[in-house]
Amino acid sequence: MIYKGKMILTVLAALVLLLVVVNILLSLGNQSLRAEVSERQQFITQSIQLESLHREIVTVLATVALKNKDDQLKGLLASQGIGFDPAVHQPAGAK
Repeated sequence: MIYKGKMILTVLAALVLLLVVVNILLSLGNQSLRAEVSERQQFITQSIQLESLHREIVTVLATVALKNKDDQLKGLLASQGIGFDPAVHQPAGAK
């Protein structure tokens, strides 16, 4: 009877040890996922902050391209997928 009790306790102790190891591994995996999510969130936040600056730069480049009739600059903007209508950007008196 004592032998069976020792065997049951040994199996339970081994099971608890296994569960502790699994818990540690899951905790480490969770920690690395949190770090990755934090890096992504930081990138998104920085991208949002820079969006208005990028918009202003593109607007200025488009204005300069139209004002100076710079075909190379227009081509550069077009190669980046930025299209604009020259008629929209001309002042009312320029027609």
